[in-house]
Amino acid sequence: MKTALTLALVAAALAASGCTDSKRARNDATWSDRSADITCWSYGTETFKGRSTGKVEHDDGRVSFVDAANNRYTTIDGECRVVYEASKG
Repeated sequence: MKTALTLALVAAALAASGCTDSKRARNDATWSDRSADITCWSYGTETFKGRSTGKVEHDDGRVSFVDAANNRYTTIDGECRVVYEASKG
């Protein structure tokens, strides 16, 4: 009974804090080293489509990562969509 009460209190605290699926996923991606599919465009033309080996850094409209195709550090300026690998667990 004590475990059920504890779980209920934790669930209520999470609900009250506004923790949504998207916030949990964002935090998980931010604090993990998961790989991601990356697609970038410039003026409507696709300029890059590939995968990172791990974490993607975002800084002032730029994404930086290690490209899985050639194992090189890559930085791209432009409009990019980053889709992280699903978490395990």
